[in-house]
Amino acid sequence: MDNIRNFCIIAHIDHGKSTLADRFLSITKTIPERKMVEQVLDMMDIERERGITIKAQPVRMQYQAEDGNNYTLNLIDTPGHVDFEYEVSKSMAACEGALLVIDATQGIEAQTLANAYLAVDANLEIIPVINKIDLPSADPDRVKREIKEVLGLDAQNSLLVSAKDGTGVKAVLEAIVRQIPSPKGSPNAPLKALIFDAVFDSFKGVIVYARIFDGNVKKGDKIEIFSNHKTFEVEEVGVFKPNMTPKESLSAGEVGYIIANIKNIGDTRVGDTIMLAEKPLKEPLPGYKRVKPVVFCGFYPIERESYPALRDALQKLQLNDAAFTYTPENSVALGFGFRCGFLGMLHMDIIKERLKREFGLELVATVPNVIYKVGLKNGTEVEINNPAMFPPIGEIEYIKEPYTRVTVFTPSEFIGPIMKVVQNKRGTYIEMQYVNPTRAMLTYEIPLSEIILDFHDKVKSVSRGYASFDYEQIGYRISELLKVDILINGEPVDALSFIVHKDHAYHKSQMLLDKLKEHIPRQLFDVNLQAAIGKRVISKRVIKALRKDVLAKCYGGDVTRKKKLLEKQKEGKKKMKQIGRVNIPQDAFLAFLKINE
Repeated sequence: MDNIRNFCIIAHIDHGKSTLADRFLSITKTIPERKMVEQVLDMMDIERERGITIKAQPVRMQYQAEDGNNYTLNLIDTPGHVDFEYEVSKSMAACEGALLVIDATQGIEAQTLANAYLAVDANLEIIPVINKIDLPSADPDRVKREIKEVLGLDAQNSLLVSAKDGTGVKAVLEAIVRQIPSPKGSPNAPLKALIFDAVFDSFKGVIVYARIFDGNVKKGDKIEIFSNHKTFEVEEVGVFKPNMTPKESLSAGEVGYIIANIKNIGDTRVGDTIMLAEKPLKEPLPGYKRVKPVVFCGFYPIERESYPALRDALQKLQLNDAAFTYTPENSVALGFGFRCGFLGMLHMDIIKERLKREFGLELVATVPNVIYKVGLKNGTEVEINNPAMFPPIGEIEYIKEPYTRVTVFTPSEFIGPIMKVVQNKRGTYIEMQYVNPTRAMLTYEIPLSEIILDFHDKVKSVSRGYASFDYEQIGYRISELLKVDILINGEPVDALSFIVHKDHAYHKSQMLLDKLKEHIPRQLFDVNLQAAIGKRVISKRVIKALRKDVLAKCYGGDVTRKKKLLEKQKEGKKKMKQIGRVNIPQDAFLAFLKINE
């Protein structure tokens, strides 16, 4: 155990975590040179295309250090985007140390700060690594000052590397061996293992990723899950090199996988404890809080007969992504679909893309929403994630919405435009600190519903891509919110309902109706578009009828014949208005996403 080191790599998105992991695999010869590709640990095509890490990926390396000893290094590469923070926190629970990678050109950014705080909370040994020193605009001295002033870490021993060309990477491996403590625990104690991830394999069932804290586990052992007391027989254990490699046993301090004929991924909750059935534990390992979705939207198949295929696809995706949830729902306008829960807009985008690529499904996604807490006049409080399910306005006492604390890092010249964006999003100013003479850190409190749609795009746009932001939830607050219904020819369309602050209700309703007017084709009768709060209509647009020229065939003759044809058309239009239905095209449901452009 003295020669084992468990560590993760944490950083802001695009600061070079995956590239550094590639260099480690290359130097330790874990992967032969002929098989090396960029982003080895990013297993999904979508990760490689977008250049982002979505799933935390473990790998085991053997390293011959300068002191002559051979060390086992268990690395977990983690995502850098705020939506996948749960992947980072669960990886930290399996480690004793963390490499905090910082871009030498960008300096400390929002997610750098958030990840550093997570590592401090997890009591990890943090090694700062300043990456991309080969770039002409690199300024390692400035970054060192930021590490000391913003993070409060000792920056003198920060390691200067270029993960791309390999400069200084060997020194990082030596620092890992010297500074990160070896795991504590006893191989002779009863088995105590933490589940830090789980994936589903159609042939092997659930594959549990575990960190062994005490004892050991081998093929044939009867294991028990602490939370549900279900028992399973171990069929295979092994380690990641980075592909799964079977091993005789996993012992205290090691990171590996366990296959035990587990059919349901719900039986292996991330953060749970594994123990031996004949030697049960009195207390579980301190896991981390179960992640809850914060953004909800409806997924509906464009072809109605694709519903069973969508249900099966969502089931398969959930097996590999415990943070994703779905429940069936029915919409008058869109038919049968599912209400899906995500950790953020990027998470939603990734799931939608995977459904399209891996399962060939074309979907309509409704407007994303957050969870609201609605207090009723009878004294009860209900949680609602779908505007269509809101109780009538007369029964509501109050509505609470989730708030977040947002940290924005920006060059000082963009402070004004960013403040304007935040104020338009109902942000409350908390403080501003200068990280150095040219960069500032702004802290605001903003409703979650205001940042899930286009906040990221607007911050990047007004700062020419230089600003970055991170957010954390800080609880619920009562707000003056209203539910706006969209009516088409007097009939409410549930999929177009939305929740909005009362100050923005009229403005947003008008913009949405204007967009709908562009997308809904003209009919042979007038189509009335209305936005209403309860029974009160606050905005209206009319799509004028197409006029068929019924007089085209009359080339003269008595005027009474023309009048007769026009009267007949008038009667037909009157009848059609009563029984005619407006088919709403799919892009009309995306109109809400475009009203802020």
